[in-house]
Amino acid sequence: MSRFRGVHHLALATGDMDGTIRFWRDLLGLRLVASLGSPGYRHYFFELSANDLIAFFEWEGVEPLPDKEHGAPVKGPFGFDHVSLAVECDDDLFELKERLEAAEFWVSEVVDHGFFHSLYSFDPNNIPIEFSAPVAGLDVRRAPQLKDRSPSPLAREGPEPQPGHFSPAVELGPRSERRIYPAAGSELFHTRKEDWRKG
Repeated sequence: MSRFRGVHHLALATGDMDGTIRFWRDLLGLRLVASLGSPGYRHYFFELSANDLIAFFEWEGVEPLPDKEHGAPVKGPFGFDHVSLAVECDDDLFELKERLEAAEFWVSEVVDHGFFHSLYSFDPNNIPIEFSAPVAGLDVRRAPQLKDRSPSPLAREGPEPQPGHFSPAVELGPRSERRIYPAAGSELFHTRKEDWRKG
C-alpha cells in the first residue's frame, strides 16, 4: 500500500494574489517557494512544513467566500469547511493571536478540543483557518481515541485499514512503459522537450 508523507499541497483559490501573499508570507511567515503562471492564471505555493505546502490559484472573478463560522452545519453541495494548520505549542497560538489582532484580522480566543487547542481566524479570501497545538500526552496518531458516542458502523471496525473491500490493484507495468506527461507549470522548469521525465 502507498505510504503517505503528509499533504503535498492544499489548493485554494483567490482573486487577489497580492493580498494572499501579504497574509500567508508576510503575516504568517510561510515562504513562497514556487510561482507558476501565465496571463490570466497564477498558481503559487507556500511552504507550511518540510513535507506540506498550501497553494492558491488566482483566477479573474474569484470572490472571497461567504461568511461561515468554522464547523457550522450546512446543507446542499459542499466540500470544504476549514483548514487547520499545526503549530508546536500553546505559546504559538497566543503569539499568532497577538499578530493577527495587530494586523486587524478577526481572531477567536484559544479553545480546548480535548487532544488539541485551537485558535480560529480567516485569511483575506475569507477562507476559514484554524491553528492547532497538541496537548501533551494525547497523540491520537500513536494512540487513536475513537470517542464517538454514536459511531458509524464502519468506524466500529477500528482505526486500521480494513482489507478485502475493494478489488486488488493490478500489477504495475514495467518502468520502461511508464510515462509522466507535461502539464501546467512543467514548461517553466523544463526548457527542452527531452527534459520531460520518463519513469
